[in-house]
Amino acid sequence: MPDKNLLGTKDIDTLIDLMARLPGLGPRSARRAVLHLIRKRALLLEPLARQMARVSETARECLSCGNIGTADTCDICADDRRQNGQICVVEDVADLWAMERARAFKGRYHVLGGTLSALDQVGPEQLRIPRLLTRVADDGVTEVILALPATIDGQTTAYYIASQLRGRTRLTSLGQGVPVGGELDFLDEGTITAALSARKDL
Repeated sequence: MPDKNLLGTKDIDTLIDLMARLPGLGPRSARRAVLHLIRKRALLLEPLARQMARVSETARECLSCGNIGTADTCDICADDRRQNGQICVVEDVADLWAMERARAFKGRYHVLGGTLSALDQVGPEQLRIPRLLTRVADDGVTEVILALPATIDGQTTAYYIASQLRGRTRLTSLGQGVPVGGELDFLDEGTITAALSARKDL
């Protein structure tokens, strides 16, 4: 039986196994990435290792919106210029980052951390929906933009949130440009900008 560690030392094989667990990377891509990092040790591997150790120690969720940052309040929530009364509700941090890449939204965000799913037993309390309701009540929110996936669970979540907030603030959803079943993180900046501009009242 061939030795599993023929590619290198146990430490290198462990690194390859860990890299292969990352989204978008399989075993073959992980091997190529690790080999490249080792060959560029001073330029890439050592700075990457230091930065990953630093982020491991400092990264945390924003207590207000659920974004990932290095303080209890993320840079977006701490920016007074973003306090325009608008909150954009997204499923995941990756969706927030996609919206920020488009540079089309100047308000603040709320990351739910998932969508409602009866099949997976995910209810409002497992998400940041109660926190959203509190923010709307306490922060003078004038519009909640529901930028959730165009999937069954995403739309179920949007309808639930709308039912809880109707009459308390303006409710809108992303307009044309987002395909059925589409996720924000996979859309280009132009599509996101068009969808945000064409948002519609619920």
